[in-house]
Amino acid sequence: MDLRLGDTAPNFQAQTSQGEIDFYDYLGDGWGVLFSHPADYTPVCTTELGRTAQLKDEFAQRNTKVLAISVDGLDSHEGWINDINETQNTTVNFPLIADPDRKIANLYGMIHPNASDNLTVRSVFIISPDKKIKLMLTYPASTGRNFNEILRVIDSLQLTANYSVATPADWKEGDDVVIAPAISDDEIPERFPKGHTKVKPYLRTTPQPNK
Repeated sequence: MDLRLGDTAPNFQAQTSQGEIDFYDYLGDGWGVLFSHPADYTPVCTTELGRTAQLKDEFAQRNTKVLAISVDGLDSHEGWINDINETQNTTVNFPLIADPDRKIANLYGMIHPNASDNLTVRSVFIISPDKKIKLMLTYPASTGRNFNEILRVIDSLQLTANYSVATPADWKEGDDVVIAPAISDDEIPERFPKGHTKVKPYLRTTPQPNK
């Protein structure tokens, strides 16, 4: 399935390490991160799932639930989770989907034939409360994901969903933001009472409005 930004994330039902779930029901009215792993018992994935578990409070603060997927089965997942908990000094506290028939992996386009005919690449989907796909990232199997970047993007998406701003290069929580071009100069004082800087007519910055 050829998914793009702004598309509705396909719903699915799946067996997971925490029981059977409906994806939409699991997310509820919050944000979601769905991310895939090439296979169980692989070294980079072990560190990624451990890091995700360690960031539980960070995701919770952002009203975001995480959900991982691998093409292996539940029995394999259970043994691997024990290894993750042991080696990463954490407790995996989110569902790991079993997808041995690759139904969900194919639904989300997680298998790239030129990379592998049967293993998922490292895909990341960030999904908003209205079930729209807001971010898609694809990493090769050899490169672990940067979870600080995933949290940064969630911060940006949640901010820009509520204010007429965008976040500039290397932005992080608390930094100045860019005022949307659709906002006229006359509107700025009322919309952004913290003040602003006019660098160019098209480049106007203001302190983060929700801080």
